[in-house]
Amino acid sequence: MLVIGRKPGEYVMLDDDIMVKVVKSEDGHLRLAIDAPKDVKITRGELYEDQNNERITK
Repeated sequence: MLVIGRKPGEYVMLDDDIMVKVVKSEDGHLRLAIDAPKDVKITRGELYEDQNNERITK
């Protein structure tokens, strides 16, 4: 796992087509903007965990 610090307005690139940008940071809360091709599936962490837990219990 890569852990880096970014300030609002700064971003990281994943390959050449996915940008993750910090758009707001205050009081320990962070807002990210993700620019990715439409065919890239993006799922929030809590939903991803719920989906995986459902698969395991079925």
